[in-house]
Amino acid sequence: MGEIWRRSATELAGAIASGELSSVEVVQAHLDRIEAVNPAVNAITLVLTDDALQAAKEADRAVADGEALGVFHGVPFTIKENLDVEGSATTEGVPALAEAIAPTDAPIVERLRAAGAIPLARTNLPDFGLRVHTDSGLHGVTRNPFDGTKTAGGSSGGEAAALASGMSPLGLGNDIGGSLRNPAYCCGITSLKPSSHRLPRADSTTQVEPVLASQLMSVDGPMARRVADVRAAFRVVAGPHPRDPFCVPAPLDGPALAAPIRVALVPEPPGGSTAPAVAAAVRAAGGALADAGYEVVESTPPMVEAAIETWSHWLISEIGTLKPLMQPIMNAAAVRFLDWAEEHIGTVDFAGGVELMMKRHAIARAWSEFFVEHPLVVGPVWTAPAFTAGWDAESEANALATLELIRFVTPMNLLGVPSAAVPTGLADGMPVGVQVAGPWYREDLCLDAAEAIEARLGTITPIDPR
Repeated sequence: MGEIWRRSATELAGAIASGELSSVEVVQAHLDRIEAVNPAVNAITLVLTDDALQAAKEADRAVADGEALGVFHGVPFTIKENLDVEGSATTEGVPALAEAIAPTDAPIVERLRAAGAIPLARTNLPDFGLRVHTDSGLHGVTRNPFDGTKTAGGSSGGEAAALASGMSPLGLGNDIGGSLRNPAYCCGITSLKPSSHRLPRADSTTQVEPVLASQLMSVDGPMARRVADVRAAFRVVAGPHPRDPFCVPAPLDGPALAAPIRVALVPEPPGGSTAPAVAAAVRAAGGALADAGYEVVESTPPMVEAAIETWSHWLISEIGTLKPLMQPIMNAAAVRFLDWAEEHIGTVDFAGGVELMMKRHAIARAWSEFFVEHPLVVGPVWTAPAFTAGWDAESEANALATLELIRFVTPMNLLGVPSAAVPTGLADGMPVGVQVAGPWYREDLCLDAAEAIEARLGTITPIDPR
């Protein structure tokens, strides 16, 4: 089977349960991998060595004693540094929060532990997760394993780079503007942005409650190198939790749809330009789905540009209300990027915010009707290849170009629909891929299609950093 760190999370769980491998062997293999390659990518910010090895010994005792085992029994996982891990700092990537020790786990961390998984390490993110390039004022830049001069994406860039380079088999991140899907695209892995209120969210390190945009658009989610791992993790962490008053008890699998399921392919979304290699990747995914028995048609959902504009005005306006608190403790590049975005997009007052919510409802209704005939939408994550590290904040023009290239991830956040990212291969040595979006609470449809793409176009990680 080759080196342990190359295996998927579900493969490792099976090997531990069968006795082929011990959890200690698996954890130690990933600790050794972190030591070997993290200096090249700077994805891991804190290694939980002692706790992880102790948990692995306990996991091995459970196997030896014949105890019931969880889905990820004995398997290590990594966690973005804006999610709580008991006894570890939830830094948000800024020096001012370097000692913000969490007294308890975030709900999804708690649930992975309950399924037998072992927290291994924390991963990097940009300051407060507010860039699509991972450059932390506390920990520095995370490099792309495929090319160290390129961005790993963001804001869950540390997770994606750790997974792509074999330092972890499974990770947790979050997404309000593509932050699970952006780094998956850049680093050639897979991820799932669930429906809003599908996974429980709560933190124990801040007294500030989330603004409305975060309440309705931001979600936590799983990341891995294989769709099967993402699916298994999603099933473990989904569902209501006492600490999240709005998380819904929706079924994990919806009713079967009549075959063939129609897929709306969007190779070149409106609102800007699309690189030929990206459009080709979308059409390659469409070909894979057609081969799998889906009906694939090129068709664009309604009001895409209105959705992008509504997301932009809403998010930047609410970030503006928190800016006086955040800006003094953010790094200069992050502040520049936000300033340029705010200047270009503009903010709205309360009356404008009401109008945005009305527009959001109209867009959601139009998409709901579109999903009746096209239950899946497949399009780009980014409409251009991964850029050179730091390029996004070098000039106002670059900041605006960055907003353009991420444009097609934002409607899924605005509307709260699920979307799975999956790679389709390489273009000029860098990963390319697509996102598969579907109706509310139909993550199962998105993951089925993503798995069909993966089965036909293959996987491209883990790799040694270049």
